[in-house]
Amino acid sequence: MIGPLRPLLSNPVIAVELLIASLFANLLALASPAFVIQVLNRYVSYGVDATLATLVGGVVLAIGLEYGFRRIRLGIAAAPGEHHAGRLAIGAFGLLTTAKTAIMDRMSPGQRREILHGIESIDTATGPLHTTVLLDVPFCVLFLGAVWLLNPTLGLITLFFMGLVLLFGVVAQRQLRHPIREMTEAAFVGASLVGIANRETDTVRAFDGNELMIRAWKRHRRTLQDLRRHITLRRGTAQAITASAQVLMSVVVITTGAVLVVGGRLDVGILIGANILAARALGPIIRFTQLAELLAKAGQADQRIQQFARLSVTREGGTTPEHYRGGLAFRDLGYAWPNSVTPLFESLTLNLSPGSRLGVVGANGAGKTTLARLIVGLLEPSRGQILADGVDLRQIAPTWWRRQYSWLPQEPAFLNGTIRENLLAANPEIDDVTLNQAIVTAGLDTFIDQSPQGLDTSLIAPEKVLPLGIRRRLALARALIVGGSLVVLDEPMDGLDPSGRQIVHTVIQSLSNQDATLIVFSHDPILLRGFGQILDLNRKPVPSLLANEVVAVS
Repeated sequence: MIGPLRPLLSNPVIAVELLIASLFANLLALASPAFVIQVLNRYVSYGVDATLATLVGGVVLAIGLEYGFRRIRLGIAAAPGEHHAGRLAIGAFGLLTTAKTAIMDRMSPGQRREILHGIESIDTATGPLHTTVLLDVPFCVLFLGAVWLLNPTLGLITLFFMGLVLLFGVVAQRQLRHPIREMTEAAFVGASLVGIANRETDTVRAFDGNELMIRAWKRHRRTLQDLRRHITLRRGTAQAITASAQVLMSVVVITTGAVLVVGGRLDVGILIGANILAARALGPIIRFTQLAELLAKAGQADQRIQQFARLSVTREGGTTPEHYRGGLAFRDLGYAWPNSVTPLFESLTLNLSPGSRLGVVGANGAGKTTLARLIVGLLEPSRGQILADGVDLRQIAPTWWRRQYSWLPQEPAFLNGTIRENLLAANPEIDDVTLNQAIVTAGLDTFIDQSPQGLDTSLIAPEKVLPLGIRRRLALARALIVGGSLVVLDEPMDGLDPSGRQIVHTVIQSLSNQDATLIVFSHDPILLRGFGQILDLNRKPVPSLLANEVVAVS
């Protein structure tokens, strides 16, 4: 119960208001059984119409006031839950965009999606309807006390059934945790399969992957159906037990009360009123047990979000040097993937003065892209240091560092937005002249002119709509707009036609003339011609620094 009530616990003023409204609503709910008792004991016995009119007027007023308090309570309860769910949603999405890249690499896309989908479960559980159900549970004692005052024996019967149903509800909630957790894990698998089917349409068709996908989908559906059947069976059993418990309690109360009436220790009016009060005492507990599945889902979603919230995020603070000249150095640099037995590379020591040019070569999987990500600060070294003008990158503010380098990744990706928004994301203060110059330099001007809305054309699923060459030119223009003193190009020739390759050669020559520090990761010996230093990542575990002539000969 603590999870759904967490928004109230964080706002004591609203919590007190809700408790007061709940108290008055439940006190007024006593009017109905009191009306029944008075009508049967006084009006039926004496037949005074004025008494009946007074009783009817009083109970109608009480019912109206009870409705008013419950309606007010519902309105008050809506705000904390909405605020709490909103904060969770923004916080979780913010973590998706700020958590350290190395941590996010270990999470599947399905797991990331389910974290956000779990917020819907929490939003439902903390909604006003369910919050008010939970608020009514403590006030069951009020109705139990009224039954006890009327007759202690009937009070004991009511207490027994209340405890029995409450215990059953707690046990049912615990028993649902494991199947719901398995259901969530199955949802990860399903989301992954749907993502592949939607994203990799060519691969599925070109390599006859439909049979493999269908078999996997059938296994997923069987698992999901088994879990749903199991949960549905438990839910149906719970509903049947609680409904039977309510009827059985009424039978026991009436039977016991009838014996007391015959014995002269109770009258009929009090018996019927006590039966109504007993039902009112048991009602909130039954409604609570019916929330077992929802509370279990919300609890697990909350647990996942809390675990996600403990992930390390990208630093925002740090030093901001007045000027970056382009110097870069590696000091005993090493990196190993988590749970890997051997490092990708280690003991890498290298100095690059401002304006230097370094080529990096290596086979697939040798660590070229990993080294590029280390340089731009997306990954942190397992050992050693990366120094920018003599300052450790871990001491530098990431926001400042992102303005100092121009990076062309091997796999260009873009944000949901327009071409203009994507190009200006890393340097929004750039003027139109510099923007247009970068577009022309990257050979994008024709593509922009032919786009429906020019720079304001939206990039939706560009990996499917745009050819790789166009995406690489967009990424090149984005890198040029930053205008960093350090330029990192990861396989800049991939996917480019001859004109695009010529553009890259021209850009590299232009950047060299501007005294920018160039680090180019490439298999192309022609592209690396003229680079004084070549870092060979094929040499393990310590990369070798070779003369360019040696690489050309090999």
